[in-house]
Amino acid sequence: MTALIEIAAPAAGRRPKGTGDRWGWLLLPALLLLAVLFLVPLGLMAWRSVTDPAPGAGNYSWFFTSDVALATLVRTLAVGAVVTLVTLVLSYPYAYLMTVVSARARVWLTLLVLLPFWTSLMVRTFAWVVLLQDSGVVNQLLGTVGMGPLQLIRTPTGVVIGMTQVLMPFMVLPLYAVMSGIDRRLLDAAQGMGARPATAFLRVFVPLSLPGVGAGALTVFITSLGFYLTPALLGSPDQALISQQIFTQVNGLLAWGRGGAMGVVLLAVTLVLLGLVGVVLRLTRTRGGVR
Repeated sequence: MTALIEIAAPAAGRRPKGTGDRWGWLLLPALLLLAVLFLVPLGLMAWRSVTDPAPGAGNYSWFFTSDVALATLVRTLAVGAVVTLVTLVLSYPYAYLMTVVSARARVWLTLLVLLPFWTSLMVRTFAWVVLLQDSGVVNQLLGTVGMGPLQLIRTPTGVVIGMTQVLMPFMVLPLYAVMSGIDRRLLDAAQGMGARPATAFLRVFVPLSLPGVGAGALTVFITSLGFYLTPALLGSPDQALISQQIFTQVNGLLAWGRGGAMGVVLLAVTLVLLGLVGVVLRLTRTRGGVR
């Protein structure tokens, strides 16, 4: 029997010749779906940005010479950065709590994270409209403690609050996935060598959780750049984000070329930021390896 196992084991580990090539066909449906639903519309948008209403780079010239368009782009990036930071600050302790509680409590915490996925975005946004309005529940609570009423709706603050609630699951889940794989005995070892609990957490646990921080931050930031419904309902037209401006150009003014140019610029800026983050992460890993 032992001899048969030794003979069969190498054979089981070998794949038939050409199997790896056939696996490539499994990617075909996903690639076709990506091409139809993403690449084709993206190509049409880019094409219209240089052909509508006349061939040339007039739409891009308009964008980079328009103070309103540039201010809208900067505002969109700023709101995305603030939402990412607030989401990280709220999600990090929540994800850490999920790693230290019992299995039953972890199930409930996970359900609370996934609960927003079971509710329509429209319903959640209108709920925030009710809560944040001038005479809403939040302002009434602030008034009881002498801090209100505050102007929350029709402001960037209201937009950040609504977007943070929507995007928190995209930060919590990557953080928990990384944190749950960290060996907590490393913290005990650091404390055994004389480090205080807070020092051990900051010097050992936090650096090991940075991949989750990076993954969650990128997901939240990129997703926030394309938000339309939440800023439209909770924000002010005077401080619209770029998605709202694209909608206005295309649906309101029928300026398909300008809307396409704004979309292409937003995509280019996003890709540049992704490249910069990738370079920073690579340098960080390289320095960590040298040490």
